[in-house]
Amino acid sequence: VVLDHHSPVLHLVQLIRDEAHRFAVTFHRKRRQMRDRSTELMEIPGVGSRTTRRLLEHFGSVQAVKQADAAALSAVVTRNQAEAIVEHFRKI
Repeated sequence: VVLDHHSPVLHLVQLIRDEAHRFAVTFHRKRRQMRDRSTELMEIPGVGSRTTRRLLEHFGSVQAVKQADAAALSAVVTRNQAEAIVEHFRKI
């Protein structure tokens, strides 16, 4: 289908394309950012990929997880995991 360069339909199709691309790029950037940040959390014994994902979704960043106390962490993970996380970051 060939559309005139000044056609409102062409403009609409381009806007839809651009929005779909923006959405996909934003999604993949967020996904990659969470994967890269999760490495430090994955080093903690008893913390796996699912726990890391839940922590990052709840707290938003590794820095926020580092600053959280065991009680706040316990809202997302088990008490033992929360204590292990606090102890891990206390050692650093």
